[in-house]
Amino acid sequence: MSLPEIVSRADWHAARAELLAKEKAVARAGDALNAERRRLPMVAVDREYLFEGGDGEATLPDLFEGRRQLVVYHFVCPPEGDAGCRGCSAFLDRIGNLALLGARDTAFAVVSRAPYTRILPFKARMGWALPWYSSPTGDFDEDFEVTPERDGGPVGRPGLSCFLRDGDRVFHTYSTHGRGLDGLGSATSLLDLTALGRQEEGEDGHDACGGQDAYDGQDGQGG
Repeated sequence: MSLPEIVSRADWHAARAELLAKEKAVARAGDALNAERRRLPMVAVDREYLFEGGDGEATLPDLFEGRRQLVVYHFVCPPEGDAGCRGCSAFLDRIGNLALLGARDTAFAVVSRAPYTRILPFKARMGWALPWYSSPTGDFDEDFEVTPERDGGPVGRPGLSCFLRDGDRVFHTYSTHGRGLDGLGSATSLLDLTALGRQEEGEDGHDACGGQDAYDGQDGQGG
């Protein structure tokens, strides 16, 4: 693997300024994409799903824990065996404190097809405190497209789905799989996938402190 070219400090600043302009363009494009995602139409969830968790049986509205939004991570954990998907495990390791999500009226939950009796020891071994539920029938996974058919049999794949609750009604607002999960894990990255977003000033590229373009005058990456 070759190392970067060695240059003078002045040449480094010139190259950094050129790269910074591109970083700001990417950040602006990301804000525009997030805004478009918030305007994505939503679909009513009329089917009832039953899950098993630490407090027994639960429905999809129960997973909201009284909040307005819900982010669900579809964790590939087959009914057999004593461990889950490596990639899914790495994803959950990136999830930090859920306090910011809660402050934005958003809940987070993990759902797997494996029986809860198998999920519980694996969750304890990994040291995770995240809410985790079993969806043993597989209907939830199938409806949100994380069990694509391959060679005549269902094969699980990781994914993430977002939901919005309006009174007693639940709506599906967004889902992503595969490369769409890259870079996710922080509270803000998860909120960016939801219909209500981060719910803060500066969300569309304006500085919450001064009202100007949030990318101007920055020495580092814009955003």
